[in-house]
Amino acid sequence: MNLQIQNHIKQSLDQQARVDGRKLDEFRDLTIEKGVSQTAEGSARVILGETEVIAGVKMSVGEPYPDTPEDGSLMVGAELLPMSSPNFEPGPPSIWAIEIARVVDRGIRESKAIDTKKLCIKKGEKIWLVAVDIITINDDGNLLDAAGIATLAALQDAVFPTYVDGEIDYKKKTKTKLPLSKLPIPVTVYKIGDNLLVDPVSEEEESVDARLTVTTTEKGQICAMQKGGDAPLTIEEIDKMCTLAQKRASELRKKL
Repeated sequence: MNLQIQNHIKQSLDQQARVDGRKLDEFRDLTIEKGVSQTAEGSARVILGETEVIAGVKMSVGEPYPDTPEDGSLMVGAELLPMSSPNFEPGPPSIWAIEIARVVDRGIRESKAIDTKKLCIKKGEKIWLVAVDIITINDDGNLLDAAGIATLAALQDAVFPTYVDGEIDYKKKTKTKLPLSKLPIPVTVYKIGDNLLVDPVSEEEESVDARLTVTTTEKGQICAMQKGGDAPLTIEEIDKMCTLAQKRASELRKKL
C-alpha cells in the first residue's frame, strides 16, 4: 500500500475517524442467510459490509481415531477464490487460507461446541465425520470473523442425512440437527499505530501492525486465541483486546 495512504489512515484513526465513518469498535452491517445450498447438509452465506463468505457442511461416515473410539470428528477447510480478491491465486491452500481454517476449527473444537460423542454410530468402528468448507466470494477485510460466523451458521443449519444399513442417502435428509450446544464467536481486534479497532475494510487491514483473534462462548469464556502481525502486544493491550472481543461477540451472537 502507498505509504501516504497508510499515514493518512493512521492519522485519521488517531482522531477516531475511519475510512467509512464507523467508530473504532463498530462492526459493519452483518447479514446471515442459512440454507443457501441444496446439496450440503448445512450451509450459510455471511455478508459483512462488502465481505462475503459461504460455508457448507458435508457429513460422511468413517472410522474413529484409536485414542477416541467414541468420538466423531470435525474438519474445517478454507478456499480463497481468486475471483474474491486480486491477492488470491489458484493452486494449493495458501498460508492465509490454512490460518483461517485453523482459527475457526480451534474455536469450535476447544469450546466443545459439538458433542462429538453423539456423532458415534458404533464405538471403535463407525462415526460421523463433519467437514466444513469455507469459500470466499468477496474479500473487503476481516475474513477471519466472517468465516467463523459463516461456519457457525452452517453448523446450526446442518441436519444428518439418512443412514441405513451402512449406507448414506444424501438425497434424503433427516430432521435431526447436529449436536451443537455452544456458539463460539471469533472477534479479531486489530492494532494500527496506538489504536485498537474491529472489522477493518481492506484498506485498513493492509495498515495493520498486529491482530488478535479471540473466540468466546456465551458465558464470555475465552476458548481460543490467535495472534497475527509483526508488532508485539503488551499485556495491557491484550487485556483491552480481549474485553473488546467479548463485548462485540455477545452482540454478533444475537444475529445467529
